[in-house]
Amino acid sequence: MSLTDSDFLRYSRQVLLPEVGEAGQIAFAKSHVVIIGVGGLGNLVSQQLAAAGVGHITLVDGDKVELSNLPRQLLFDDADIGKNKALVAKDKLSRAYTQTKLLAVSEHLTQGNINQVLTVDGQYDLLLDCTDNFDTRQRVNRFAIQSLTPLVSASVAHFQGQLLNINQAHNPQSGCYHCLYPADMSVSQTCQTVGILGPMVAALASMQALMALQHLLGDRQTVGKLFRFDGKCFSWREARLPRSPECVICRREQDESGLELDCGKFMSTEKEYV
Repeated sequence: MSLTDSDFLRYSRQVLLPEVGEAGQIAFAKSHVVIIGVGGLGNLVSQQLAAAGVGHITLVDGDKVELSNLPRQLLFDDADIGKNKALVAKDKLSRAYTQTKLLAVSEHLTQGNINQVLTVDGQYDLLLDCTDNFDTRQRVNRFAIQSLTPLVSASVAHFQGQLLNINQAHNPQSGCYHCLYPADMSVSQTCQTVGILGPMVAALASMQALMALQHLLGDRQTVGKLFRFDGKCFSWREARLPRSPECVICRREQDESGLELDCGKFMSTEKEYV
């Protein structure tokens, strides 16, 4: 596979980057990414990945567009209200980015259909969790661990956001989403109950898309790390997430457990942002 003259023109600013070059752009074109959730995060992540030249994107979402979505989910407009998000996003992205093959799965992920839904379009290189509820996050995390699929998970609510890069095939000592948030914990906040500004969603979506593109280029330096962004004071915190020996999803014999901070300090009471 090689880039055409048109490809060189379209992606010239990316190809100029030594970390990308022609080989990296070809890697994008040959990649298949699955995006779970086409709401605030998935809306923008899918657009940025398609614009970057990712060759194959599968969109999974059973929700319909609502009026309250429009300030954050910029692919949609009033004419889309009541329509399935994955189908609308596929239609609009397909027209704008003809070089990308897009598939829409207009279903919610359940325990009963997750294996079928996440294998409906063949093999893929990366799973992106852009969902907005705790149960689905746990379900996606479990699938990623069991199938050894790389996963980049993002979430945001109020002025707080987080990113987690999970790839235990690359880093077997690293933890998973369940290590951080056990399935039996109580979720205290969601964006439906505390509100959200569009730029906060866009900031985390851009970081998730950037992390995804770095993964497709072979960069694994963020694997096993948790990143948190405070949008009120514009500060980032980074933590290393070792595997917890008590985790029922990915537990192994470990000498350490819990979060070991690389910098900063987290509050003792953690909240889930979706």
